[in-house]
Amino acid sequence: MKTKTEAKRLAILKAAAEVFRRTGFEGASMAEIQKRVGGSKATLYNYFPSKERLFFEVMYQANEVELDTIVASLQDEVADLRSALLAFGAQLLRFVYTPDAIAIRRLAIAESGRSDIGKMCYERANVPTERHVSEFLKRAMKRGELRIGDPKHAALHLLALLESEYFQRVLFGATAPPGPEAIKASVRRAVEAFLTGYAKRS
Repeated sequence: MKTKTEAKRLAILKAAAEVFRRTGFEGASMAEIQKRVGGSKATLYNYFPSKERLFFEVMYQANEVELDTIVASLQDEVADLRSALLAFGAQLLRFVYTPDAIAIRRLAIAESGRSDIGKMCYERANVPTERHVSEFLKRAMKRGELRIGDPKHAALHLLALLESEYFQRVLFGATAPPGPEAIKASVRRAVEAFLTGYAKRS
C-alpha cells in the first residue's frame, strides 16, 4: 500500500512538472494536472493541498540532489581551507542563481504569510546546509585553522557573506543573476572577509 501511495505521489509530481514547464506557474491549473495523472481531484488535493505546495515540491525535487552534492563537498578533510571555501562558495552561488532556485525562494517568501511553504523551504534547504557548513567549520576550528568560536554562527556569517553582493537584487528582479566571473570574484571577497573575521588569534 505504501509503495502504491509513493508511486501515485511520484506520478503526480511528474505530471505537474510537465504542466509547469509548458505553462509556467500562473498558467498551470490543478484541474489540468489531475487530468494528466488520472483519478479524482480529491485524491490530488489529498497529496498536495494547493498548487503552491505542489509547485514547491516539483521544484525542490528537481534541485535537491544538486544541493545535497554541493553541501556534501564540505564533508571531507581538506589540505587548504581557503581553497575549499572558494570551491564551495562558487558551487553554491551557481546553484542559488539558477531560475529554479530563485523561483523557489520567491514562492517561499510570497506564501510565508499564508501557508507553511516558507517554513518548509527553510527547514528542508537552509537548515541542512547550515548544519553541514557548521560541522565543517567546527572541524577547522578543532584543527586550529580558525579561531575557536560558535560554529553555527560562523556558518551563518559565511553563508550571508556569500549572498551579500547580489542575492537581494536578483531576488527582487533589480538585476540579472551574475555570470561565472562575477560569482568567482564575489566569492573571493566573501571568503576573504570571513577568514579575516575568523582567523586564529595569536
